[in-house]
Amino acid sequence: MDLTHIKFDISEEIATITLNRPDARNALSREMREDFRTVLKLVKEQAGEEVKALILTGAGGAFCAGGDIKGMGSDERTSLITRRGLRLDHDIIYDFAHVELPVISLVDGPAAGAGCNLALAADFVFATPKGMFMQAFGRIGAVPDWGGFYILPRLVGLQRAKELVYSARKVGAEEAKEIGMILDVVSQDNAMEEVREFAGRFRTASTAAIGMAKNVLNQSFNLDHRTLLELEADAQGMALVTPYHKAAVKRFKDKEPSLFDWEKLSAEK
Repeated sequence: MDLTHIKFDISEEIATITLNRPDARNALSREMREDFRTVLKLVKEQAGEEVKALILTGAGGAFCAGGDIKGMGSDERTSLITRRGLRLDHDIIYDFAHVELPVISLVDGPAAGAGCNLALAADFVFATPKGMFMQAFGRIGAVPDWGGFYILPRLVGLQRAKELVYSARKVGAEEAKEIGMILDVVSQDNAMEEVREFAGRFRTASTAAIGMAKNVLNQSFNLDHRTLLELEADAQGMALVTPYHKAAVKRFKDKEPSLFDWEKLSAEK
């Protein structure tokens, strides 16, 4: 696969996307966006078969500095050009947020602007002690993009989201955990190993069930109770006829241990 600003590999059923433009703190170049589209398509096609979880991280001690500011501010850039470009970018952030797999982001160093919202679009966000999050848009007189208006209030609540957006201040890893922006802080020296261990626990889970649950959970703030009950019934109807479910029931009846036991998998790390 010919990629310019992204590294991609699949190992032990875990796919890893590494933003790889360290000289620019992994800012979102045009090439990187195209690379992202390419690898996301592959991940979606292999979800549940060769891929059981997805990790996103950045190279060179940074996660992603967001948009490339050097290319902004031109008098030739019209509002329609900006709108068209962002709508293309929305396909990337939507597919990343909704791919029917457990998705984990690992933030080491800065995740700013669009890069911050890209990190937060994962199901689970981890950071090293050097991880830093910033809704940097206010520093250049812009508003959040790459899904920030959707993602941030759902993680930290509306009032805190307003404070972070209006101030455009830096949020360190420990504060990010405290306010619910991220799941946990991992060690600086073994960050990827710890995140891969977490992702690896999903190898014995039902990717189909997780994918359907994720699909409904991602809509749960937007839909009424009755609609969510209907989606629940549809998803359960499909889940209970999968080979995974039938095999799990058989193991239960035969008094055999479950293949997917989170506490046991956690203890084995």
